[in-house]
Amino acid sequence: MYSVLSFFPHYFYYISIALQAICVIHCLRRGGNTQKWIWLIVFLPVIGSLAYLFTEIIHIRDLSGFQAGLGSLVNPAGRIKRLESNLKFSDTFNNRVMLADAYMLVGRVDEAIELYESSLTGAFTENEHVIKQLIAAYFQKGRYAEVLPLARKIYNRPQFSRSKEHIFYARALELTGDAAGAEREFIKMKSRFSNFEARYQYGLFLQRAGRENEARAVFEDIAGEASHLSSRERRDNHHWIAKAKEELR
Repeated sequence: MYSVLSFFPHYFYYISIALQAICVIHCLRRGGNTQKWIWLIVFLPVIGSLAYLFTEIIHIRDLSGFQAGLGSLVNPAGRIKRLESNLKFSDTFNNRVMLADAYMLVGRVDEAIELYESSLTGAFTENEHVIKQLIAAYFQKGRYAEVLPLARKIYNRPQFSRSKEHIFYARALELTGDAAGAEREFIKMKSRFSNFEARYQYGLFLQRAGRENEARAVFEDIAGEASHLSSRERRDNHHWIAKAKEELR
């Protein structure tokens, strides 16, 4: 009978081979400067594969976001209690925003709004994170008219055009009676092989306007592009692709 220790090296060998294969395939699909990485992965299997994995596939910002999210899921009430205590001890911008973010995660949106609004003062009047969070909070509470001036504050910033906040802005325009303005914003977000959520929302906008054929064309484009995406892109956009396919059915 094999002992655990005698089995482990054999098992580990197959894990390292599988990891090598995943990294090489991902590297070839990405294109660009692949030769350096392939040599490293092949000749230093474990070290090279791990280096590629954490440099090109899993990014530090993903890990930090995952860790923060995991802590909130495991004990959200405990984390909120700690953040409330921190704010009572020291009423700073960072402590206010961290508590507001925690409130948002557990659905305490009104309390989050109060903190975000009180944070937009002095040197922090134009703070992009708070503005984005407040846009999401206002939209969630149906305060669509209040979304518009906030969105316009960050409209010309580089990341806005492909952001969730841009979608909220377009939908808020429609919901406040400016359908033409909403469509202009949706069209700006309508680019192939990207912006799947925005395009799905545009399809729903067209449906609400009674433009069924145009809506169907949008959903067909989304569904048809799925097979041309990388595995990670398909995974990241699976929800919106699936919903587009549902609309087609």
